[in-house]
Amino acid sequence: MDLEDETLLFQSSWDAEKEEEEKEEGGESDTQINGRTGTTGGNGVWGAVGWVYTQPWVSGVVLGVGVFLPCALSAYMFLYCPPLDIDLSYSAFEVHSHFSAERFDALTIAIKTQLGSWDRRRRDVDPYDSTTLQELLLDMLGRQGDGTSNRTSHGGDSERSQTRMRRFAPNYSYLQSQALWRIELVFVAQGGVDNNIFTPERLRTIHHIERLLMQHPQFQQFCWKPLEVLRDLPLGPSYCSPPSSLLSYLFPSERGGRIYYDGMGPNLADIHGALSLAITHPQFYWYVDESLAPDRLSSSLLRSEIQFGAPLPSYCSLQDRPEEQRSRFRNFVVQYADILAQQSTSQVKVLYGGTELFDNEVRRTFHRDMLLALISGGCITLLVYFLTSFSMFLTFFGLTSIGLSCLVALFLYHVVFGVRYLGILNGVAAFVIIGIGVDDVFVFMSTFRQASHLVHPVQRMVYTVKTAGRATFLTSFTTAAAYAANTFSQIPAVHDFGLFMALIVSCCWLWVSILMPAALCIWTQCIDPQENSCLKWCDPIFPTFCAREQSSYGCAACLFILFSYYEQSVVLKLPDTIQLLSLSQAGSCDTDVDAAILSLSVETSLSPPEQGTSGMVSIYLQWALRHWVAEPAVENRKVILGIYFLVLLLSAGCCCLLRPATHAPLLFRPDTNLQTLLGLRNNLSAQGISCHMCSGLFMEKPHLLSINLLRILLLYLFMTGPLLTVYVSKLDVGASITLYRFSLNTSMPSPWKSLSPRNGEVPSFQAYIEPHSNFSTHMTVCVSHPSPRWMITSQSCDPRHGWRSEFSFYVASAEQQRLYFAQHKLSPHPSRVCAEPPGCVISSGPDGPTRGYFYTPSRTSGFNPCSGGGCGQPAVRPLVDTGAMVFVVFGILGVNRTQRTDNHVIGDMGSVILDPNFDIFQEIGHLCQICKVISANKQLVKPGGAQCLPSGNKLSSILPLLHPDCHSLPEPNLLPGQLSHGAVGTHGGRVRWLSMAFESTTYKGKSSFQTRSDFLQWETFLQEQLSALPESSALRRGFQTCEHWKQIFMEIIGVESALCSLLLSLAICVAAVSVFTAHTLLLLPILLTIMGVICLVVAIMYWLGWELGAMEAISLSILVGSSVDYCLHLVEGYLLAGETSTATPEHTMDLSAKRQRRTLDAVNHVGVAIVSSAVTTVISTIPLFFCVIVPFAKFGQIVAINTVVSILFTLTVTAAMLATMGPANFHRPPGAVLKASLAVLGTTAFGVALCWATRTSPWHTVVTM
Repeated sequence: MDLEDETLLFQSSWDAEKEEEEKEEGGESDTQINGRTGTTGGNGVWGAVGWVYTQPWVSGVVLGVGVFLPCALSAYMFLYCPPLDIDLSYSAFEVHSHFSAERFDALTIAIKTQLGSWDRRRRDVDPYDSTTLQELLLDMLGRQGDGTSNRTSHGGDSERSQTRMRRFAPNYSYLQSQALWRIELVFVAQGGVDNNIFTPERLRTIHHIERLLMQHPQFQQFCWKPLEVLRDLPLGPSYCSPPSSLLSYLFPSERGGRIYYDGMGPNLADIHGALSLAITHPQFYWYVDESLAPDRLSSSLLRSEIQFGAPLPSYCSLQDRPEEQRSRFRNFVVQYADILAQQSTSQVKVLYGGTELFDNEVRRTFHRDMLLALISGGCITLLVYFLTSFSMFLTFFGLTSIGLSCLVALFLYHVVFGVRYLGILNGVAAFVIIGIGVDDVFVFMSTFRQASHLVHPVQRMVYTVKTAGRATFLTSFTTAAAYAANTFSQIPAVHDFGLFMALIVSCCWLWVSILMPAALCIWTQCIDPQENSCLKWCDPIFPTFCAREQSSYGCAACLFILFSYYEQSVVLKLPDTIQLLSLSQAGSCDTDVDAAILSLSVETSLSPPEQGTSGMVSIYLQWALRHWVAEPAVENRKVILGIYFLVLLLSAGCCCLLRPATHAPLLFRPDTNLQTLLGLRNNLSAQGISCHMCSGLFMEKPHLLSINLLRILLLYLFMTGPLLTVYVSKLDVGASITLYRFSLNTSMPSPWKSLSPRNGEVPSFQAYIEPHSNFSTHMTVCVSHPSPRWMITSQSCDPRHGWRSEFSFYVASAEQQRLYFAQHKLSPHPSRVCAEPPGCVISSGPDGPTRGYFYTPSRTSGFNPCSGGGCGQPAVRPLVDTGAMVFVVFGILGVNRTQRTDNHVIGDMGSVILDPNFDIFQEIGHLCQICKVISANKQLVKPGGAQCLPSGNKLSSILPLLHPDCHSLPEPNLLPGQLSHGAVGTHGGRVRWLSMAFESTTYKGKSSFQTRSDFLQWETFLQEQLSALPESSALRRGFQTCEHWKQIFMEIIGVESALCSLLLSLAICVAAVSVFTAHTLLLLPILLTIMGVICLVVAIMYWLGWELGAMEAISLSILVGSSVDYCLHLVEGYLLAGETSTATPEHTMDLSAKRQRRTLDAVNHVGVAIVSSAVTTVISTIPLFFCVIVPFAKFGQIVAINTVVSILFTLTVTAAMLATMGPANFHRPPGAVLKASLAVLGTTAFGVALCWATRTSPWHTVVTM
């Protein structure tokens, strides 16, 4: 049923003004449409604009200024303003205004103020807090009658003074003695049914990787050299500390009858025996996962660290040019990234991180993803070049105007708004702005080409600027407003992203509106003839082909020849029915369509052949959109609307099924080193715990081999036959030639010298006299005459060349202790035996009789340190911060951030607000009770996880003397040498605050929505305990905090604020469209289209198996701004079609025919522009699919899906709605916009007043209590 015309959004004196406005429109129509009156485009401002953009030299000045101004602003910003930092951290999403962040930041500031840093290792060099607390407690105990306070206090002052002297004394230790940097390695078992890392194959792979890292040419210049390694002879002469790894037990080395647990041995010891020895130390659990138990020595991963020491060579101490030392180390350690990335095998996955290496990986990943923007830009350039009908000039200035607008937006963002950081989300702007900016460019070019019927250039240019400027302003305003809605987000990264995108969209519209008319002026008068001349060479090539295709296939030939660059000859043969907007006559392509409905008003014939072929691509696309999209959508509008409502219902149902995230948010692709390492950190200890002295090198003394060696020798002698020892000596006979002598005697004649175990040299080795087990490979030592020299070969000696056999022995072909041998190719052809391949590079070519390797019996192969009667009892598993650490804080009221100038995580955190009424001595009994009660709650706290006091000075033995409730305080189960998280703050001889630490049962790998229940349990339990205290107690103002709580609320608030931004964007969009369209029946199609797009996009997310996390919610928040563009352009085209309608008398058409005609006119007017924009947007976001950074990939996928759905809904659903319910005779008078604006303002004011009244009403107070 046809609908009659609706009134304006709010009824006014429309009838009284109608005739007068129609007269004005009629006059304007005569001037603008038919071009029969006037010689200019108007007077005043528009006349000046028309004159500027029709004079090539003035347009050139405009282009020059438009290019120079952004460049000048950018130069000023980069040269004279503070540098713009790039923050790639996840902390940029933290909500500092949330109570969870304020609590944790208050504790962090207090600890930093007291101790200098927030780190577990901060107290390794600063025992001042526990010493001071001990002195204060003893002083209070003396006041209660002990009488020993003076002696104790005096001793404490002396000890504290000595501590301070040690603390501030200059560091004169020798080079590289202090572990300052490290590489973290995690080896994960993969590729098998048994995911146990402790298998021979996997352990040998790990050992090879660790040795490979130590063989780096610059390793000795940066390695850690502690004093303890001096006792390990195999580590000489460099004495670099080996990796802190369990392989120190599994690959021990042997020297002088002693076993050294340094991991430098070539052979694998007995796995079960080595692990049984290692597990006797609590530090063992630091290397493995939580599933390992003493009765089940199996772990899915193995952890390792390589420490690097400072000060570096040529530096006096750590304080000597520290940044320069760090820079040198960073340049060195980043070389390991490419090495480690290639070490994963089918059995072992190698993950790597640590100081500088992890940050470098993040930076490289970000820069690699940003390089995809270049690919996107190249594809967009080619596409724009094609869609501009192969105009290099318009392509260049169209894309240049977009790039220049980004520079202006960056200037406003950094200098005017004072934002000093670019977050990880801002990188998406490089991809998205291309599609948004190209939309405006295409609208200007399409409008200018369709205005070719205007004879006078000024009229044509004024019409282009007014029509295209208004259309792009509407869409740019709504898009910028939708992005600006994110500025209300509490998350700094989202706030900055919304501001940045709003500025870019606004500046893009402004710069395109200024530069594109000038570019079109110069192109029309100067460039177009030259570009067309380049295409004329192909005119005479295919005339016969074109005629045949035209006669045989009709209109289809047009689209085929479109892709062949042969356009001009096609123009000569196109039928009259395809002359763009002149479709009143029946032709071969539209004979079955009602001519009255399809006749269009604007007669815009194609340019004559002699005027060139400009705009031919747009013409063909326009024809295709009309005949293949618009006309079917209008004819089948009822079917389309029925399908739309069905899809809307199904999509809304799927939206309800989209569940919140069930896992922690991903920053990188799951299969990458970065994300896998981040995920595994939930199973490993906290980053603050470093175990650089937990390996066997530091935990075990060298093991004597006398008993075990005697047992082995007896076994060999009585069961298999004797062993022989081959001794090696050398003689230097020249600058580059060294002779090696092999003998069974320990004595050596002069001037032969014995070898030292350096540079791969082997002083001696053992072998069998006769075959035994797998020792069946026969080797012969040959000696030459008359000048003696020795050679090792796997064949017999050749007497023809003067060689005779000296002795022979048998070695193994299976892996034991591998030795390499080779013969020099130059005279006198000496042979050599060495332990490593680099030391044996004295011959080239493949392995043969005189070059290769063999295996000899090893004392460490299969060595079992526990075979003599056991290694002791396994240690109890300590707590290594695998759960979330919760702090219960007293004496701190909050954080003062009144001096902060921004809301960014990198900025100043503020100052702590202390409780002046907190007195630890009055509350000591209550504090001890709270500690016991919380630690006894096994549902919240792990056994042994209570850390109520700072480490050191036996504070637990002093507290019971002050209050009886302090007896039997829970003791934490920590690693040896690991310090407590409990801390106190003192100032002016008084304890100002206290924090207790509890390792909770909360698993940090759960999603934020699941972890919120853990937070509520902690909060409820603590408030119950505090409410039981006396009213006067200062402890009632205590609170619990945790760094993990900050992270979970960051995601929860991110989702909630993103959804609120989505609703706010929708409200802003509705308000803006209401103002610009000024009619309810024009607003309704846009609103229904946006709702359909959003529901279908969310439904697609559900069908793809996605969950609603922070990144997905943030991406959804921009859907409104991205969805409204195309449908609003179509509605604007609908209004424009009504304003220019003069060809068909209105009284001869019914309302339905008028709606259909205006809808088809609208598609003709803006169809090419919006389709071109959609294609460029999709192509610009496709490279985002391949990004490693998950927010980039998710954002690109959502934007691409939204763009495809939006353009599909616009060309079908919106067109069908306009053809069904659009106002047929509405022409938007000038006063309608003002009236609609007042109506929107009134509605907004009423809504704000209603919300304020609801919040302040007594009923609301009762409900919220």
